[in-house]
Amino acid sequence: MKWLILLSGIAANASASVLVKFAMLPPRQFPSLSDPIGALSNWPFWLGLALYGGAFLLYAAALSVLPLNVAHPILTSGAVATVAVLSLVLFREPFHWTTIAGIVLVMVGVVLITVRA
Repeated sequence: MKWLILLSGIAANASASVLVKFAMLPPRQFPSLSDPIGALSNWPFWLGLALYGGAFLLYAAALSVLPLNVAHPILTSGAVATVAVLSLVLFREPFHWTTIAGIVLVMVGVVLITVRA
């Protein structure tokens, strides 16, 4: 169950980042007080914001069953890797071999940090 909580936190965090990116693409714009109707109709922004809140709650729940030095590196690196892949798939953003190497190195680092915890 603790790993499901952590994986759900990764998914919520990465989904929130993707939605905020969608919210900033035309024809949408950053919510502002000068255009309250536009701000209210920018549903990807508000859903992303809600998912960031959900990710925080899942992170807090993970901390109740996992040590901080395990939960934080896994959640953070998992979200970074997931967002990197989603940015390629959904937004066609550059994805060089260095990105793959960086993800692998981060994952190896997280394993080394958490293996004895």
